[in-house]
Amino acid sequence: MVFVPPIYDCKLCDRLCKFREDNKAKFPSYYNGPVPSFGNLDAQVLVVGLAPGLNGANQTGRPFTNDYAGDILYPVLKSQGFAKGDYQKRKDDGFELINVRITNAVRCVPPQNKPTTEEEKICRSFLINEIKEMKNLKVILSLGTISHKNVLYALGIKQSDVKFKHGNIHDLGNGIKLIDSYHTSRYNINTGVLSYQMFEDVVKKIKELVA
Repeated sequence: MVFVPPIYDCKLCDRLCKFREDNKAKFPSYYNGPVPSFGNLDAQVLVVGLAPGLNGANQTGRPFTNDYAGDILYPVLKSQGFAKGDYQKRKDDGFELINVRITNAVRCVPPQNKPTTEEEKICRSFLINEIKEMKNLKVILSLGTISHKNVLYALGIKQSDVKFKHGNIHDLGNGIKLIDSYHTSRYNINTGVLSYQMFEDVVKKIKELVA
């Protein structure tokens, strides 16, 4: 099987298609399409987020780029040796991932940053194929409960068997471990649900798992 990402004018989800077309009219300079994954398929670590932000990845065409969540994610990855270069919030900044690939459970920006259950289900086929193509995969980092849920569905694991809890490491079998983290969103940081140190501690655990 060869991983095939959603095409730029993907029409699988009516609501997301309409929202995308509306955004093309409002923000013609934005990427405005299904955002491709960032990083190599031969990586040992896969980071799975929720969906592109309207003025973040949907603008730049790279996951978590020009989004507050990326201001936390990318510096922490770099601090632990999972990236190099200077993250400058744009796709052509030369920032590179090392042994990490980043994607989202839903590839197109949803209204109010909230995909429907049906949209998650439709887009999950891309996540399923992506995981299958990552032959060296050892660790999946789920950012938030929606990511956690979709990773389990993608691997055919019952939701009740693996509960989301920040910092927990779950053995999913086949040599793959899942580690949960609260999403690195502005809301979570501002409300104290997640701190830079808490997230860094999670990434340090990943570093140990792939050492």
